[in-house]
Amino acid sequence: MQFHHHGYVSGDPRVLPAAGVGLNRPQELPEEVDVLIVGTGPAGMLAAAQLSRFPNITTRIIERRPGRLAIGQADGIQARSVETFQAFGFAERIIAEAYHITEMAFWKPDPANRATIVRAARAVDDEMGISEFPHLIVNQARVLDYFAEYMANAPTRMTPDYGYDFQSLSITDGDEYPVSVTLLHTDGPNEGQERIVRAKYVIGADGARSKVRAAIGCTLAGDQANHAWGVMDTLAVTDFPDIRTKCAIQGEKGSILLIPREGGYLFRMYVDLGEVDPATHHAVRSTTIEQIIAKANEILHPYTLDVRNVAWHSVYEVGHRLTDRFDDVLPEDRGTRTPRVFITGDACHTHSAKAGQGMNVSMQDGFNLAWKLGHVLEGRSPESLLSTYSEERQVVAKNLIDFDKEWSTMMAKKPEEFENPSDLEDFYVRTAEFPAGFMTEYAPSMLVAPADHQALAAGFPVGKRFKSAPVVRVGDTNPMHLGHHATADGRWRIYVFADAALPGTGSATDKLAQWLAEAAESPLAATPSDADPDAWFDVKVIYQQPHTELDINAVPAVFKPQVGPFRLTDYEKVYGTDPKADIFELRGLDRGGVVVVVRPDQYVANVLPLTATAELGAFFAPLLPGRHNAGQPLTV
Repeated sequence: MQFHHHGYVSGDPRVLPAAGVGLNRPQELPEEVDVLIVGTGPAGMLAAAQLSRFPNITTRIIERRPGRLAIGQADGIQARSVETFQAFGFAERIIAEAYHITEMAFWKPDPANRATIVRAARAVDDEMGISEFPHLIVNQARVLDYFAEYMANAPTRMTPDYGYDFQSLSITDGDEYPVSVTLLHTDGPNEGQERIVRAKYVIGADGARSKVRAAIGCTLAGDQANHAWGVMDTLAVTDFPDIRTKCAIQGEKGSILLIPREGGYLFRMYVDLGEVDPATHHAVRSTTIEQIIAKANEILHPYTLDVRNVAWHSVYEVGHRLTDRFDDVLPEDRGTRTPRVFITGDACHTHSAKAGQGMNVSMQDGFNLAWKLGHVLEGRSPESLLSTYSEERQVVAKNLIDFDKEWSTMMAKKPEEFENPSDLEDFYVRTAEFPAGFMTEYAPSMLVAPADHQALAAGFPVGKRFKSAPVVRVGDTNPMHLGHHATADGRWRIYVFADAALPGTGSATDKLAQWLAEAAESPLAATPSDADPDAWFDVKVIYQQPHTELDINAVPAVFKPQVGPFRLTDYEKVYGTDPKADIFELRGLDRGGVVVVVRPDQYVANVLPLTATAELGAFFAPLLPGRHNAGQPLTV
């Protein structure tokens, strides 16, 4: 964490100085806003938190409830989400309070007595070490609390506007605030009254029954699996030995997915209620909590479950649905106009809860969209950037639904229906990277270059998330993870992995540094003259030598920008290798040096040789102000 560069900070450094629209932020919802976010679920809150870092953008997030969510339905936090929390500054705190999944146990009927269950196998949760962060379980409400804290401490001092329900919208092309939104007061002295808010952009994060989705003519299409599950968060006394271990339990009477919760006592059970007759019109949803508990006891035999308290319960039928687009631009209008209204999370994709993906994928929707809106509204990038949201995230959602169909179908199978008794646990281990959130791979676009030079950085696949690795910071000799220093501040990252020469010797790294600092074609040249030199681009260098062999004074100035009103030197962008874990070896980096460009949402956008300055300039040209025609953009 960096602070004091604007003067001495005696209070909490996480509370950033108010700036821009945060200086005189009106308590009441304004009549005109830049971005109106509908819904304070995971996608909406992450989008709001990201936009809270753009001081001159008026963003408001509304919620029909009168206050914060108390009990969330989602609880699984995949490692990719924890990486994202690191960028928002609360990974360490949420890790401390969460339940950590390290193993999964698989229970099946005892071959000697199939009326009882026995532990048949165990699987390590992250056998391949796909992330340095753990797989967590924590209440969704706490995740939202952390995002609320982040945005309240951001320069814009953003807080949710509770007590507003979205009713409808209309778009008037040509207006400065073209989206007119009708809202209904659901709380307070104006309850029952309507009001109009005009916005430049609207994000619908209002769940599976999204009114924003309906307003732009999108519908969820898909199928029902005709299988029902009862889910309950409970406090109970039991002799089941793995009650504090994640379990897939397949008994003669049905299946249970057991997920221990944070705090040491609470746990969640998804209890198989069996096939559903479509002709009964969802009658299964009237299943009582007593019936769910009784069914759980049948499946757990010979073990018993004495439920002492139920914090929350529900009954749902598995469904897999996806919209054909995630914004308001019809297929026939693509390329003729840019979107004004977007939908995220459950508003555009729904699936079962058992893969633990709903909250996680929804948050990545919000992350993908929010920084793009910030760049367009600040004039950093053209409006065409916004078309990439639907193109990128719809593919991810489709892959998620395909995966969840397979996983939920397997969870609903009877033990005797498997060809191989170990099929369920084998699938869990084999597909671990997907539910952890690391199989997302964005296709080439104006934001993702073709992987022409991928061989130079095999461990940083273009289009996939930037996988952090250990390094040692030269200035203060601190060992750290390179990716952990990338905060959710809307900046592009340019990581320069140096050639074998030392700094200051006229090497290829030195020449690239000079080009970055001085060339008119350099992306850094687009940074506003009244801003810090690293305001738009965070440029870091990683040398092949250990920190003890590097002279910080010989490092080119572009890697040591002078920032803040006192023009203080930032020493935290220069790294050497960690002798215990060489990043060049770990990530397959060419010893001749390589540039890795990373988007503000942590995905690798380009891999280039140190000498490919023309290609680097051309990549950014269509993304920067005044340069949209300066180079040939990639496919949009």
